[in-house]
Amino acid sequence: MNHKLAEKMRVLIIDDQVLAKGYLKYSLEQLGFQHIDYVEKSSQAVTALRSHYYDLVICAYDLKEEREGYFLYEQLKDNKELPATTAFVFISADTSAEIVHSIVELQPDEFLAKPFTIGDLDKRLNRVLKRKQVLKPIYQAMEEDKQEQALEEIEAFLTEPKHAEFFPLALKLKGETLLACGLIEQAKDFYQAIINVQNFTWAQIGLIKTFIMLDQDNDAEKLILELALSPDATLMAYDLLTGLQIKLHEFEDALESVSMAADISPRNIKRHETALDLSRITHDYQAQYEAAKRIVKFAKNSIHDKPEIYLNVARASIDFAMTAEDKQTSQLIKQATDSLRQMKSNFPKADVDDQVKVIDARIMYLRDEKDNAKALLHQLCDDSWEKENNEALLDKAKAFHEVGLQEHALKILDVIEKRCQDDPQQSELFLQYVQQEKTEKTEITHSPKDLNNFAVIKYKRGDLATALKTFRQAFTIMPKNPSIALNLLQATAMELREKDRIINGKADTIIHRCMKTIEMGTLSQEQEQRYQRIKNILADLH
Repeated sequence: MNHKLAEKMRVLIIDDQVLAKGYLKYSLEQLGFQHIDYVEKSSQAVTALRSHYYDLVICAYDLKEEREGYFLYEQLKDNKELPATTAFVFISADTSAEIVHSIVELQPDEFLAKPFTIGDLDKRLNRVLKRKQVLKPIYQAMEEDKQEQALEEIEAFLTEPKHAEFFPLALKLKGETLLACGLIEQAKDFYQAIINVQNFTWAQIGLIKTFIMLDQDNDAEKLILELALSPDATLMAYDLLTGLQIKLHEFEDALESVSMAADISPRNIKRHETALDLSRITHDYQAQYEAAKRIVKFAKNSIHDKPEIYLNVARASIDFAMTAEDKQTSQLIKQATDSLRQMKSNFPKADVDDQVKVIDARIMYLRDEKDNAKALLHQLCDDSWEKENNEALLDKAKAFHEVGLQEHALKILDVIEKRCQDDPQQSELFLQYVQQEKTEKTEITHSPKDLNNFAVIKYKRGDLATALKTFRQAFTIMPKNPSIALNLLQATAMELREKDRIINGKADTIIHRCMKTIEMGTLSQEQEQRYQRIKNILADLH
């Protein structure tokens, strides 16, 4: 380490372990650093970074107080409170696969595994600080959103042979800057030229992004699948594939891709939020429920730990209970009430009374207390709509629809849809889901809980046309439920046999979807026997 350079630098250490701080202090002083500040908590780190400029931040990954190092770094990046010219180094004694994937995903400037020697620290810090110094003009231009100036600085940098060891990073920054300038075709040619010389992972990722932006989706998918074979790029490949599948409205596949990525690196809350939105669009209530619970689990000690996420677990539990078999309902209701209790314990001053009333009303409806649920909902004031967030309004729309107040539910969905359309920051996935809810709740007057029962009654009374229509509606909003799939399959087979029809394209699609759900689910012995009889009928119709 250049002692003259180290003497001028200001360092911030974020660590709540006394011995670790002591060793770091001793090590840094041996390397020539003199201006060293120490904090133990994330909040103190944020305050320090807002008050002073630091050349180097060394942060323990596993902070015990307030929030972990992962979420602190995420917050600093999201809020643009960490200058690009500041070097950020993580240290951790934990080198498990989960931690390593999280570190790779966050992309700090350096990661150092404990225990380490002064020599190890010297080597890593010398490399990262030298890099920050020589690239400083580029980082400053990018930070000030002067992308064209950044490009000029990069081109000038690449003409200096003395900077050769940093050329790969400068080239990576050039690609990112071309994309930031909207020069997509130029960026595509640039990335392709880099790959022709050396197949850098970052260049493959950049090329995929340009393919997606230019609607060259087949090329993008092919390259993503190749990228997924590289162990250090699997996570990014899943993220890119998720984005491409969402763009193409292949929501079932996107849910599978984002779930795979979430399993690899579970601390990323945004990924769980995407899984939650996708599961709602695909009517996968169990996946929605699991995603909501994971958000609560991994949001602990982070900026994401808010009353809303506990309310969302309660809401997801109720959505799941509305569509689940009777034996699961009581367990899901308990999960909803437990989530509310946990939220009240963690956030006793949270102003969520109306939101809790809506959840309570939905639980009453689940318990066949429809009149009580309706009476509780009538206590709510419509004037509060503008003050409520979209998730609260969406839950209210569901509650009103469930108790038969369809018109009121649709008015609320109109409000949410307009909000989403007027807000460029709003997720496209959430808007897609709201519009889907609006369409379904316009066409379907019954709640998910009542649909199947109503259809069964009509079927038993011989009203096959009404039963078939209602079973189709039930299967539309509960496509993962094997009992409903079986009922629809049976009604479809009976209609075809009664009208002496052969199986056409539309009927074949319904039959295929029903059989897929049935065979992926669990049937009782009676249902299994019924399924075999239905398959025999269908075989005769071919």
